[in-house]
Amino acid sequence: MTARAAVEAGVAPSNALEEALLSRRLVVCVGSGGVGKTTTAAALAIHAALLGRRALVITIDPARRLAQSLGLSELGNDERAIPEEKFRSAGITPSGTLHAMMLDTRKTFDELIDKVSPDEATRKRVLGNPVYQKIADEIAGSQEYMATEKLWDVYHSDRYDLIVLDTPPMKNALDFLEASGRLTRFLDDKIMRWYLQPYDESRVFGRRIVLGTGALVFRLLSAVFGKDFLDELSEFFLAFKDLYRGFRERSEGVAQLLRDPSATRFVVVCAPEDTSIDDARFFDQQLRERRMPGGLFVVNQVGRFAEAAPAGVESALAPGERRSAEGVARSGGATDDEAVRFADRLDRALVEASARARVDRARVAGLARFAGGGATVLEVPRFREEVYDFRGLVTLARHLFPASRAPLPSS
Repeated sequence: MTARAAVEAGVAPSNALEEALLSRRLVVCVGSGGVGKTTTAAALAIHAALLGRRALVITIDPARRLAQSLGLSELGNDERAIPEEKFRSAGITPSGTLHAMMLDTRKTFDELIDKVSPDEATRKRVLGNPVYQKIADEIAGSQEYMATEKLWDVYHSDRYDLIVLDTPPMKNALDFLEASGRLTRFLDDKIMRWYLQPYDESRVFGRRIVLGTGALVFRLLSAVFGKDFLDELSEFFLAFKDLYRGFRERSEGVAQLLRDPSATRFVVVCAPEDTSIDDARFFDQQLRERRMPGGLFVVNQVGRFAEAAPAGVESALAPGERRSAEGVARSGGATDDEAVRFADRLDRALVEASARARVDRARVAGLARFAGGGATVLEVPRFREEVYDFRGLVTLARHLFPASRAPLPSS
């Protein structure tokens, strides 16, 4: 469903994030670890299904908790449908569908070799190579790169109207943006030509041409690592030479997709903490420099007690509220002294919560000023409990889209 179709169907986008869910095919959630990025991605996919889209959420979080919250016993490298009864149990009925999967990096890399191999002989040549078997786990261990590869496959399968991608937690915010070209740079044509120079592919494999600088270097490396290892390594490069074009085409395709504002939108997820806000600002700057479609922020766990006590006030409880608190304590069997101490503790907790909330709101306001007038900063309040089930994800979505016409429960 496009944004125009949504309007015609009476589901006008309630904010810029909902408009992205309706009109884009890819929404990428980025941010540092521990800020609720995975749960936010899942909530966005749930909301997209409510809006009538065929949605897929791809996560790299290996925790079973997310799979269970979506109504699945486990998640793997193949898409799994979320049962409709999961929606109904939360009081809602989707007009679209929802699938989920968890990235298996090694399996994704093996599948990638299978897809870019020009023929069965090349595929077996690569997968059976001892060097490939030794380094495949290391290459596949780059979650950022494997996420872009899986994204490419499901995007071009046309099975989904919308893909919500939960990217890996990033110490370096550039990792995901640069991941698509990483392997092709490793297998750069110039590097392969230099490396394969000592070999004559027209002769029996492994026969040396004792000419040129390359052969001199190879003789030195052979003395260090052994001839067998170098022969296996060269066989690895020779096999990958046939795959290079496929890697480059996919790399360039993913890079173009991530920069296409008509297809993609980035959502920067953060928490109202100084370091997390700084990460969000940094990543937004990187998106702008690369002309990638950003401008959407979700700030999770924002305090909502700012109205309870103004700054500088020592008590958050009015006299009547204090008497009520003491009465509640007495009804539970507390003595008069215990009831007073209970009210004092409650008062201090409210004052401290109010102070934290004011700081949170100031940080969110600072992020909004930094992002500029064209950006959207959405807040999710601090929940009493961690989001651990499907209803919690629906609640998170309700806070992100309070004015939505999607069939979200009112409470």
